[in-house]
Amino acid sequence: MDWAQRMFLMPYKGTHLIRHNLDVMHIEKNVFDNIFNTVMDIKNKKNNNPSQRKDLKIICNQSELEVDERRPNVMPKVVYTLTKEQKRRICEWISHLNFSDGYASNLARCVGMKELRMRGMKSHCFLIFMHKFIPIAFREMLP
Repeated sequence: MDWAQRMFLMPYKGTHLIRHNLDVMHIEKNVFDNIFNTVMDIKNKKNNNPSQRKDLKIICNQSELEVDERRPNVMPKVVYTLTKEQKRRICEWISHLNFSDGYASNLARCVGMKELRMRGMKSHCFLIFMHKFIPIAFREMLP
């Protein structure tokens, strides 16, 4: 039995008016945050921590990404994270983007050049950025 069939067997199924209530905008925001923060290598915001790296021994055979037992807090750099110079270039590029009125908010105010990260974006901007600009932003920098 798969997860969709199990959803219909939940004990509270009869008490809810709507069977599935998924907020697509919040899901897109979470997906964007996970992708962007991991690629930009933002501390405490990325989905790339030592416990997940230890699971690599069990789940897949990628020994170059495993954490060294002697130095558990030092993780090898992965190919899908950017260097500081690349992060600076991405943030500068985002801060110079201009949109037509009503298409998206001013992303320049969401870029923190000191810490090289994005914050304070609106839900619609996550959608626009994820669908239109992530492929453009990272195409030259990532394998």
